[in-house]
Amino acid sequence: MFAIRLVTTSGPGTHVLPADSSRVLAGGDEETAELLRTADEPGRAGAVQVFPRPLRTPAKLLIAGIGAGDEAGWRAAGAAALRAVPADEPLHVVLPADAEPAAVRALAEGLWFAGYRFRDAVSGPRSVEVTLQTSTPDAYAESLAVARATAEATWLARDLTNTPASLKNPEWFASQVVAEAARREGLTVVVRETDQLRAEGFGGLLAVGGGSATPPRLVEASWRPEGATKHVVLVGKGITFDTGGLTIKPREGMKLMKKDMGGAAAIIGAVLGAADLRLPVRVTALAPLAENAVSGSAYRPGDIITHWDGTTSESTNSDAEGRLVLADALGYAVGTLEPDVVIDLATLTGANAVALGKRTAALYSHDDELAAALFAAGEAAGERMWRLPLPDEYKEYLASDMADRHSSPTRGAGSVVAALYLGEFLGDKVGSWAHLDMSAPSWSEKPDGDLPQGATGWGTRTLLRYLSEISA
Repeated sequence: MFAIRLVTTSGPGTHVLPADSSRVLAGGDEETAELLRTADEPGRAGAVQVFPRPLRTPAKLLIAGIGAGDEAGWRAAGAAALRAVPADEPLHVVLPADAEPAAVRALAEGLWFAGYRFRDAVSGPRSVEVTLQTSTPDAYAESLAVARATAEATWLARDLTNTPASLKNPEWFASQVVAEAARREGLTVVVRETDQLRAEGFGGLLAVGGGSATPPRLVEASWRPEGATKHVVLVGKGITFDTGGLTIKPREGMKLMKKDMGGAAAIIGAVLGAADLRLPVRVTALAPLAENAVSGSAYRPGDIITHWDGTTSESTNSDAEGRLVLADALGYAVGTLEPDVVIDLATLTGANAVALGKRTAALYSHDDELAAALFAAGEAAGERMWRLPLPDEYKEYLASDMADRHSSPTRGAGSVVAALYLGEFLGDKVGSWAHLDMSAPSWSEKPDGDLPQGATGWGTRTLLRYLSEISA
């Protein structure tokens, strides 16, 4: 990641003056006032006015709109300012004297989020020199540190998701987590391989991963600070590539399936970020990892699968595989880890996009307080979600004559029914559980605000904001 420094004096390069819609001249002068007099929407969040100043210092001036002056506006201003200058041009942001720490955190997040480049891309990571000018740098040091930890976790989630499936098999993913954890004191990782998964009864994970030449893994990463009184378990779907199995996808449906482990990437980013921030809350991240492949050993439509908790599922669609691996992990979480809260993230259904479009995740929970806390965390972090219902009458869709439940009924309400299926594995913890179906917002088809083209790392920053709030 590139550095963002707090300074007290003006530096070279492009100068940015953040401005809200009611005070567009914050930090400006008479020349700036005249330039802005006829400008279009100079204070709109994310709007950037560029003013060349030949033979003068600074040689270029940007006015970046922060809208209402909330975190979303400051984040949009940071992202827009970074995109408005060449990669090799220093960027100097002049902070208003009354800037709040939360605003500076959001500004820095916008700069870092928009500056992301996939680590293995030919062009390499973006190199840029960014400074924030203020007379009180100490007031913003913590905000900058929190923003950096959040951005690093999000960048990692994006990197993991963007990595091609030719490299990113379950073993590779697990090795990345082990390597990242080794750099953080107090973070431990356990990786279960095939024999242990079989001995402990992770039948859903073994079924889904059984058709691949690269066997499945279950990664359990734990942040357990001394004195923590609350335990949050995060579960993330980790299908490193999804062909659809024997119920094979068409080419168009398969070409982006390297992103089908976006939930696992997000929860791993979150537990690493919690360790970096030394949050006083216990966090366990469970990433069931498998490649859903086509071969003679692939599981078949009509198979009966026995899960970790001993219950069975009838699966007639091998392309509804994510819920099978999550079922094992959720059962294991409530059966052994004694969590206070369970949150799972999954690129689970295309129905998510049908219902809510490409920028909004579906939120499911029986717990109004938990749902409200996650929604608020997402709003503050800049990740949208919308709560959908869990109607009991739809549970009849899960009925099976052959097993305890049907994992892939085809009677409609696809995202809702998938959530109801997962809830079956929570036991008496179902009231302290939330499910986020985030298939659509996990990927961006083009650069958009603080999102790059490609993997967005959706969920990482929301989870870190939530964990920070409950540990405050």
